[in-house]
Amino acid sequence: MAKLTGADCKLCRREGMKLFLKGSKCSSDKCPFEKKGYAPGQHGRTRRFKQSEYAVQLREKQKVKRMYGLLEKQFHIYFEKAERLKGITGENLLKLLETRLDNIVYRMGFASSRTAARQLVRHRHFTVNNRLVDIPSYQVKAGDEIKVREKSRQLEAIHSSMKKIREGKMMPWLSLDKAAMSGTVLEIPARDAIPANVNEKLIVELYSK
Repeated sequence: MAKLTGADCKLCRREGMKLFLKGSKCSSDKCPFEKKGYAPGQHGRTRRFKQSEYAVQLREKQKVKRMYGLLEKQFHIYFEKAERLKGITGENLLKLLETRLDNIVYRMGFASSRTAARQLVRHRHFTVNNRLVDIPSYQVKAGDEIKVREKSRQLEAIHSSMKKIREGKMMPWLSLDKAAMSGTVLEIPARDAIPANVNEKLIVELYSK
């Protein structure tokens, strides 16, 4: 299966914002973005030029694609799905990405990053409505219950991540029962409930060319 390779922290620097690809490292003093806020490469410090309209739109697409850990073909498939749905295409796109199983596992605090969540899902550590699901891109619906499997409840990676969950910090469209190690998707999130600092309209404009 194709996957993204290379240094994750360079992706954050390239996009000029934290994409939170390395879990707890992103919130620590070791985060390279804090030390090197400039773009990677030989001319990263001095690269100052006005970007074209196309370049601005492309960077926004790359930002979202990398944030959710998708390849180009996968991302384009999501965009086509978003276009077919009723409503605003850009918002539909973000809703589809937010309701991927790996993202839900990350948002609920069972994993420190989306990359870690993807690996945990693939290794068959979660059930959806008491049914084993090992597909990270599985589309979760409102009312679905995501639970850590009984035999996986002693995993240090999951416990370590859950210890960092702060009370009242859960997404308003999700609920979590830490004792039962399960959570429920209360509703499909509205755009203002998705904490993604992106301009999805630019992505729609890019694909409309």
